[in-house]
Amino acid sequence: MSRPRFSEISRTFAPGWFAAVMGTGVLALSTRGLAAHWPALLLPAQLLHWFNVGLFCLLALPWLTRWLRFPAAALQTLQHPVQASFYPTFSIALLVLAAQWLQFTSWTGVALAFWWVGVGLHFTFSFVVLFFVFRGEQVTVDHVTPAKFIPAVGLVVMPLAGAPLLAHVGDGLREWMLTINLIGLGAGSMMYLGLLGMTLQRQYLHKPAQGILTPTVWIHLAPIGVIPVSLMNLVEQLPWPALRDVAALLMALVWGFGVWWLVMAMLLTLAARAAGQLPFALSWWGFTFPLGAFAGESLRLHALFGWASFLVVATLAWALLCGLWATTAWRTARGAIGGGIFAPHP
Repeated sequence: MSRPRFSEISRTFAPGWFAAVMGTGVLALSTRGLAAHWPALLLPAQLLHWFNVGLFCLLALPWLTRWLRFPAAALQTLQHPVQASFYPTFSIALLVLAAQWLQFTSWTGVALAFWWVGVGLHFTFSFVVLFFVFRGEQVTVDHVTPAKFIPAVGLVVMPLAGAPLLAHVGDGLREWMLTINLIGLGAGSMMYLGLLGMTLQRQYLHKPAQGILTPTVWIHLAPIGVIPVSLMNLVEQLPWPALRDVAALLMALVWGFGVWWLVMAMLLTLAARAAGQLPFALSWWGFTFPLGAFAGESLRLHALFGWASFLVVATLAWALLCGLWATTAWRTARGAIGGGIFAPHP
């Protein structure tokens, strides 16, 4: 297969590429969190941060080119029953980068810029993608996977950086930012409850998602990991200290579901691999961000409770994340060099 030209890559550029930025970003953040216990991890975390900034810039070129030169193709993807759900990975990547700049640098202005653009784009994508879903008939039960979480449930990522950034803005803007964070967390959490029921219904009553969609089963770990951390971030900004104890308990309960689902996701993935139903594709990046979000939640619980059990689970999840990230990154790089990974999927 000859390597495609840049124009061809841009015309068929898959919207899910930015899951790689999400996964790399959360690996950088979780590695930095563990550096508090093992300082040797600080340098790898910093290298991952800057690598991810470069990766985002590299991927943004064909993504933006597609919208500018091939708008018909980009708009057509918005109505695709599966691929449309991956468009908001771009805006979530911006929100993750905002969290990175806040954690790794003192340039809060850059973090704020990433956050505001990410917020605006993600609200836009959540309305546009779901408008086509609600008004159309292109989505059937065969298309219902946890990837459907991304447009609406991705709103819960906003307070990861949005809440800590409140300390760096004036009182007037702070109130508006806090309101936006509450809207994002509230809307995304409620949508997760509804979509969780839909995806579990498919798991119980319909054939499972297989092939390149197999990794989407891991996406459950993303809201499980992000919603409680975002909630705690917002509670810490409110003048009611008693809420923190309630939020911590809720966080621990949701984390328990995450432990169970992590084991289930591993079992389902191993079964798919044994059956030859796990071909490599960009969807493998779906392993990374959810697992990193769960590792981050575990680290936050360790900080709150001081229990060694949370740190052990966080470390094991991080180690698994490192293995999956390295494998996926290597195979993605090989596919990009050869050109095969740019071939469009139906």
